[in-house]
This record gives sequence, structure tokens and C-alpha cells, in this order.
Amino acid sequence: MTEIREHGEVAHVEGEEPETERDSAVLVVEPLLPQRIRRPSDLLRFLATLLGLVAVVLLALVAKKTLTGLEGDVIDGTNRAPFLLSGLVGVLSGAAMLGVPTAYAVERVLHRDGLRVAEGLFAAIAGMVLSFALGEWIVGAGPEDLWLLLTGGRQGVEPLNTLLTSVIAYVTAVRISRRPTWRAALWSAVALNAVALFAATAATILGIVVSILVGLAVGYATLYGIGSPNTRPPGSTIVATLAKLGFAPVRAHRLDDDHQSSRRYAVGLKNGTRLDVTVLDRDRQVAGVLYRIWRRIRLNTETRRRAIRSLRAELEREALMAYATQAAGASIPRLIGTSEIGTEAALLAYEHIETRPLDEIPDEEIDDNLLAQIWEQVLLLQVQRLAHRRLTGDSIHVDNEGRVVLMDARSGEIAAGDLLLRLDIAQLLTYLSLRVGAERAVAAGAAVAGPDTLAGALPLLQRIALTRETRAALTRNKELLTAIRERIVALEPQVEADEVRLERFRPRTLITIIASAFAAYFLVYYLTQINLNMITSAKWGWTGVAFVAAMMSYVAAALMLRGFVPERLPLGRTVLVQFAGSFVKLVAPAAVSGVAINTRYLQKRGIPPGQAVASVGASQLIGLASHITLLLLFAYITGSSAATSFTPSRTLVFVLLAVAVAVLFIVSVPRLRRMVSVRLRALFSGVIPRLLDVLQSPQKIIEGCSGTLLLTIFFVVCLDASVRAFGGSLSFAAVAIVFLAGNAIGSAAPTPGGLGAVEASLSVGLTLSGLPGEVATSAVLLFRLLTFWLPVLPGWASFTYLQRHEAL
Repeated sequence: MTEIREHGEVAHVEGEEPETERDSAVLVVEPLLPQRIRRPSDLLRFLATLLGLVAVVLLALVAKKTLTGLEGDVIDGTNRAPFLLSGLVGVLSGAAMLGVPTAYAVERVLHRDGLRVAEGLFAAIAGMVLSFALGEWIVGAGPEDLWLLLTGGRQGVEPLNTLLTSVIAYVTAVRISRRPTWRAALWSAVALNAVALFAATAATILGIVVSILVGLAVGYATLYGIGSPNTRPPGSTIVATLAKLGFAPVRAHRLDDDHQSSRRYAVGLKNGTRLDVTVLDRDRQVAGVLYRIWRRIRLNTETRRRAIRSLRAELEREALMAYATQAAGASIPRLIGTSEIGTEAALLAYEHIETRPLDEIPDEEIDDNLLAQIWEQVLLLQVQRLAHRRLTGDSIHVDNEGRVVLMDARSGEIAAGDLLLRLDIAQLLTYLSLRVGAERAVAAGAAVAGPDTLAGALPLLQRIALTRETRAALTRNKELLTAIRERIVALEPQVEADEVRLERFRPRTLITIIASAFAAYFLVYYLTQINLNMITSAKWGWTGVAFVAAMMSYVAAALMLRGFVPERLPLGRTVLVQFAGSFVKLVAPAAVSGVAINTRYLQKRGIPPGQAVASVGASQLIGLASHITLLLLFAYITGSSAATSFTPSRTLVFVLLAVAVAVLFIVSVPRLRRMVSVRLRALFSGVIPRLLDVLQSPQKIIEGCSGTLLLTIFFVVCLDASVRAFGGSLSFAAVAIVFLAGNAIGSAAPTPGGLGAVEASLSVGLTLSGLPGEVATSAVLLFRLLTFWLPVLPGWASFTYLQRHEAL
């Protein structure tokens, strides 16, 4: 008997007939299970197919000559086949391509599964429409190389085979891959169809592969969009499985939980006790897989977890961890039963303990005794080389008698290495510090585990090493990790822990690599547009002027830095530091490299880190103010109708209004306002006191301001001379505006030295100012050669020299 209860719950009342007598009924209360679900595995397959499609097309475009030769060999081979055999293959392939899907549809209808056939027909129609639309676009407006590869340059050939795409979409949507016999028949038909198409020169290799991939993508998109029948076992099936394990359930209730890969039930037994049952569903094992894949790519090997596990592997993993934790003597719920539920699910039955998660306990109730118990439980795991890997407030519980109970060991590892054990210590330290403060958390850990254990986790106090929930909590307390480190160091532990690098790369590094690749592409494009005869016609006199101005810019940068440091700095060595910065630009964005190397130089000169950062920040702040002032000044001059009228240009007015609107928008949005203020405060903290120190020396003021001004002037002179070297002529103010705007864009770009962004912005700016495109491109490349590429070799020599003499 089944009845619908309030709040969408279903109560199943079933009689479980024992071998002797029927004396009990089981009440199952759970939310109404949906008839159809969207399986994450279908979405994952769809995304993987799209990636495969992009990879195949890009590879074909790169290796188009090889692909064309291979296709010619295949066509020659098929043409040598006897005409009768080719005709027979064509007839058989056409019959098979239509016959296999039709026969499968009839078989499904006879088994009263017509809805699945309808879904397949929907996918087939979508595949046909999409392949036709893509084919028309490729023929009419697509890239010519892609059209040649998909059609072989032959008129009348479909870029994407409509029949093949629609058939693959159909069989994917009806999940024919789960039936080995039907799957073999289908791919045999596809192979025959490919041979027939080659023999008739009606398709290319790339066209067939792309048609298949597009069909797969449409099929998986249909499965995920429409959803699949829900095959998850209901609560009544779970109760029946428990009865087969020897339990006597009388009621079961689905618990609300946020676990993506499992369901949880509270099951009452006839003897008055209760079981906590975890149900693992096969279709939910890939939940969160994209995040896990990203972590596997980003983190080093020992810290990673497998992105995808089978249902059986997940069941065995959790059971093994539960038994190992029990054997270690830790206080956890006892695992007393496991079983598969058909082929789609599995369950684990735990003994119920009445507890509260630590997240629900107020901070003021977490006393020193409770902290000590938590550390004692974790140490029991550590002694047996068991890593919990999820020591958070939802997995640390407290029972009615105040004893600590560890939950959710499914993420753990047995026979864990030192790194994983130290990661557990770092995670627990951070979580407890979020709750009771760094001082109490470190003191409790040191009292139970000892200072040396905490010292071993010191290098792992990194955001990336912590759980997602803990990282989110740290955004509200960014100084906590530093406070924990300081407390551990104050204990004076005897263990020296080496630095541990958990990340293979940072997201910022990935962005830099991608941006650099695009920058290199655009740079090569600009180089191909240059007339070599024009380069040889460069006027060497102006080229020499540009070279001198480029070299003098390093002297100006040294004067600028010296002017904002009250301490005495030798001019020669400071100039070498600026050259070394040109070498560092090859591996870091322009705005980062100069700040980093100057700060390092000042620290090596004996200036405390805080004051060194403040001095560099002061020079950057004054440089930014000077940059904006000069940009506005030259824009004002170029927009004036006469030297005496100084009428501002419309462009300047537009820029000022745009800046004003942007500032008002940032100020009006609290989140943006806080973000900008925090960034500026972090960048320029301590700058004002440092500037006040500098203002006490008129010589320093003159040196710093003159260096700032000369740095811009030398760069503008270099660009202006580069323009004149190729016969161009622009006003000095116009060249200054182009340089100042291009330099600002380059500083914001994430590529090394603003590579690509600077070239593009300067070329566009000079062209808009009236220079011919070839002259503008040649002038920019000469300017970048003198200011970016040429100083690399002396920069490397300076960097090596300064490191050898411990100046960097």
C-alpha cells in the first residue's frame, strides 16, 4: 500500500514475510522520488564529446597535409575494389544504417519502452537539423580550410553527413551502448557506411569523424536535457535489502542531507535500536567530478584523489576505512552491514549514535576538554597511518555524554603518507582556529600532539590544502593562517619543516600562459604584415636616438627609485637592478616584475621589508599620478584648436565622463568598493609615512620627481624616434598619448612584459593618429626591440651579477 503524505512525502507500508510468520509491517517515509533525473554522467559525456570535437578539428587544421594524404590513400584503396563489391557494400551499408535503429525501436516498443524510442527520434531530428545548419554555414561562411577538409574541395559533398549524424544521435539517446549485441551491429553498420562513402567520394575522413562526434554530442545533450528514468532504488527496496542482511526494520525515514553522491536513511529496528544507512547511487558517483578533475590537474600526486570511482570501488573504500578506523580505537559509528542493491546502488549500515555536529555547538561551549578530545581522536588515526581528509565541523560530532565522535570517513586514506597526515593536522588547526581562535587551537594541539607535530604541518598551512568550506570561511579572516604560523613558531619546536609545494600551477599562471600564447600569435601576425624592404630603409640616425633614449630610461628608473628611499643607494648598482628587471619581465607581467625585484633589492640593502614595500609603493603611486597627469595634459594639448585657446577635445571629455561613471559605479556597489579599498590599502599601506620621510629631504624630492618625469620622456622620445626612423611624422604630444595609453594597457595585461597587448595598442594608436599601417607596425616593433627584447641579455647578466654579490 502506498499513500501520499504531506510535504510531498511518500509512505510505503509493506509486509515483509518471514519464513515462519508475518508479524510486522515496515513504514518508509521519504520525499517523492522524481520519475526522471538528469544524470551528471550524461553532462560529463557531453562536455567530453565537445572537447574531443574541438581537439579533432584543431588537429586536422594543423596537420591538414597529412590528413589530405591519408584521405587520398583511403580513397585510392576503396576505388580499387571491384565495382560489384563496392555496390554491394553501398546497398548493405544503407540497409544497415536504417535497419539497425529500426529493429532496435521495434524491440523496445515490444518491451513497452516506446518513450525511449520517442526520445531517440527527438535526438535524431535535432541531429539532422544541426548537421544541416552547420553544413550550410561551413559552405557559405565558414573557414575555407575547414570546408576543404570536410568536403575534399568537391562540390555536392556534405560537410557533415546528415544520415550518419542523426543515426548516431538516435542510438546514443536510446542508450544502445548498454546492449553489447546491438552495439556491435551498429558500429559494423557505421564502418560499412564509411567504406561506401569513401568509395563514392561522398565524404572525407574528417567529415565522418565530425559527423559521429556531433551525433554523440546531440544524443548526450538530449539525455541530459530531457532526463532519464529514475533507476535509484526507493526506500522500500533498501528496507528489503536490510531484511536480507538479518535486520528487522520496522520503519525508515529519509534524512535531509547535502551529500551529492549519497542518500541517508534513519532505519528503526524491531528491538528498538536504530541504523544510519548510507545509500550510494551509481548515477551520482560522478557528482562534482569536474571539480575533482581540476584538483587532480592542479595539485601534486600525493594530495590528489581519484576523480571517478566505480560504485563497487566506492563501497569497498568506505567500508575499508570504517573498519580500519574502528581497529585504530577511534570513536566512530560501527559499520555493521554492507550490500549491493541490484546493479544501480549499494548501502552501508552503521550503528546509530545520538550526536550533534560541532558546527551546531556554540563557540562558547567548546572548552579546553573538548579540544583535547578532538586532538586525541585524530592522533589515534595518525598512529595507525589513517588520514581522515575531512576534519570539519560537520564530520566532528559530540555525543550526549560530551565525547567526541568522528564521522564521514569516506574521504579518508589508509596507509597514508606523511604528507596526508600533516594535511589533516593543518586542516584541524585551521578549523579549530576559526572557531576558538589561533591561540587556543594551537595550545590545545601542542598539549596533546606536541609542538613538533604542529611544526610538521607549518608548511601546509596553505589555502589550497584545506577543504572547500574552510577556504570559504578564511575569506572572512584572511590573517588567520599567519596568526597560526606565528603561534606555532612561538612554541620553538625542534623540527625543521621543509617547504611543501602542493600546487603544480596557480590559476594565474594558467591565465598568463594562455594570454602569452595569444600574444605570441598576434605578434607573429604583425611580423608577417611587415614589408622587409621598409625595415632595411630605416634611418640609422633616428634609430641611434631611439637606442640612446631606451638605455637612458634605465638611469631614469634608478633615479626614480632612489628618490623615494631615504637611505642611500648606489646609482650604478641601482641601474643594474633596473636592467635585471627587464630580464624578469620575460616570466612575469610588467606591473609585477618591477615591484618584486626592486623590493627584493631594497631588502638586501638592509631596509626592513615593510619599509621596502612602502618605498616601492610610494614610487609606484607617484608614477601612477604622473602617468595620469601627463596623459590628461597631452590629450588636452592635442585637442586644443590653437596653442592659446587650449580647448579640450571631445575624446578627452568622453574619457573623463567614462572614468567618472566607472568611479561612481564602484563607489555605489558595496562589494566592489570594499574590494578596491582592500586592494589599494594592501598595495599602498605604509606609503604615506614613507613619503613624509622623503619630503624632509629636498634633494630626494627633486631626484624622485625628475626620475619619474624623465622615465616617461625617454620612452616617448624612443617611440617618436622609432616613428621618424621609418619616415613617419607625428606631433610629440600625439606620440606621448599613444605611448601613455599603450603602456597602461600593457601594465594591466597578464602577459610577460605586456607582450602582445603593448604591440597591438601602440600599433592601433599610431594608425589612428594618421600613420600608415606598415610604418606604425615597423615603428612599434623597433620600439619594443629596443625597450623589451634588446635589454634581455644585459638584464640576464645584471641579474646573475647581482645574485652572485648577494644584492638580489
